[in-house]
Amino acid sequence: MKSELEVDYQERTVEGVNWTAMMGDACERIAEIGDDSVDLSVYSPPFMDLFTYTASERDLGNSRGRDEFFEHYSFIIQEILRVTKPGRLTCVHTSDIPALAQKDGYIGVKDFPGDVIRAYEKEGWIFTGRAFVQKNPQAQAIRVKSKALLFVQLRRDSTDSRPALVDQVLLFKKAGDNAIPVNPVANSELDNETWIEWAHGIWLGIRETETLQYSRARGVDDEKHICPLQLGTIERCIKLYSNPGETVLTPFGGIGSEAYMAMKLGRKAFLIELKQEYFDVAVSNLRQAESLNQDLFALGGKEV
Repeated sequence: MKSELEVDYQERTVEGVNWTAMMGDACERIAEIGDDSVDLSVYSPPFMDLFTYTASERDLGNSRGRDEFFEHYSFIIQEILRVTKPGRLTCVHTSDIPALAQKDGYIGVKDFPGDVIRAYEKEGWIFTGRAFVQKNPQAQAIRVKSKALLFVQLRRDSTDSRPALVDQVLLFKKAGDNAIPVNPVANSELDNETWIEWAHGIWLGIRETETLQYSRARGVDDEKHICPLQLGTIERCIKLYSNPGETVLTPFGGIGSEAYMAMKLGRKAFLIELKQEYFDVAVSNLRQAESLNQDLFALGGKEV
């Protein structure tokens, strides 16, 4: 007998000009995407059981600990490998995860990015590097209520203090020869001075407040956490590792941040999202991006 949550599960597909949005379980709906058809994927996976995004039993964020999470997440990793073209990349946004006394038995930090790297390598991906994204420690201390970042902690006992947890963008490549080179210089999306800045292992200048609005994505009963990825981080990934006109996938679509930026930068967008409230906002954002592209085309390709 199916659980109540299983009965409530729904699937839906909405399409527009150069974008497709699929509502449903990524573990199931990604099977509808063809082999070797995606040029780049950019996404932020659930951070194990740190956050609860929905009440659904299909939500990876509801896993009972690390082992169960990676058991299910590994299937997504395999499927992304299947749909990605040979020689092309996936960019995975991660961060270290705080270890909590009441849940983990100690206060510290868990190496979630390292776990993701090992999971990707196990499925056949090639780890090619990572970029650290600078974070504001004061803003983080307020948002997550971390005593370890407060100056007052230095007056008490600095052994319980630590630096802010920065974002990490992990880069993985599918084995094989890339049939169509990515050339951001020829595409007029990257010059030498910008590359000097972006080539640093630490990405500076990413505005933490530059995200898509998400107030309409908040559910009544099941909403616990939402934190859209910064558009500047997404922009760098897309410009560096895809050409205009290519397909960018995000299997955890959220409110559509990655897909929106893909559209804005002249790519085709493909997203999958489980939660209906997120999905509806994502579709609205993609329609807005489509409208902006049409307006830009009508103006002869010139931004005003």
